[in-house]
Amino acid sequence: AAPGSVARAISGRISEKRQGRHAAHCMQTWPASEGEMHHYVVGLGSNLGERERYLTRAVAQIALLPLQIVCVSRVFESPPLGPPQPAYLNAAVRLSSVLPPIALLDGLLAIEAGAGRVRDVRWGPRVLDLDILWANDVFVSERLTIPHSQLPARTFALAPLLDVAPELGPSYAPALQALGGAPRVVGALRFDRTSLGCEFTVSGTL
Repeated sequence: AAPGSVARAISGRISEKRQGRHAAHCMQTWPASEGEMHHYVVGLGSNLGERERYLTRAVAQIALLPLQIVCVSRVFESPPLGPPQPAYLNAAVRLSSVLPPIALLDGLLAIEAGAGRVRDVRWGPRVLDLDILWANDVFVSERLTIPHSQLPARTFALAPLLDVAPELGPSYAPALQALGGAPRVVGALRFDRTSLGCEFTVSGTL
């Protein structure tokens, strides 16, 4: 589906999703699946404007896609890659969905576009960045590679990933430690499975 059609579908699912239930805690194993259920970890980042608001709104909008949010991570602050620009806030969402990888990617791109994401400078600043970091199945196409090809080299992706999927530690914790460990924790995202809302909690009040 094209990003525009996915974006239109999001609004049509609001009332249906508000009647659903979401797990509010992280589990040590992926939930049992039926049929073609997929399990993902999606990374979030923002370094422009009200960074916390962009992250919380992104989680709320992701929840409107045909999926179930399992849990969300703490929020990490890290220096940017590329040209001089503000520091990033990064987090991750662990989810289960009937969406195959490309359909999920299109949904995330629609959310980015709705937030005002502009792709004009490589590694440039952005109001919102959404990446599929990991899935329970490897996926490779011209548009998408899962796990993310740069995951082992990015602390700002590894730390949130391990926050929501600690069972992946044997595969990714050594890489995080080799890079100097996790970035500074500045807060956490709290997802409400009833209202499908999300809020940012400052570190120290967790």
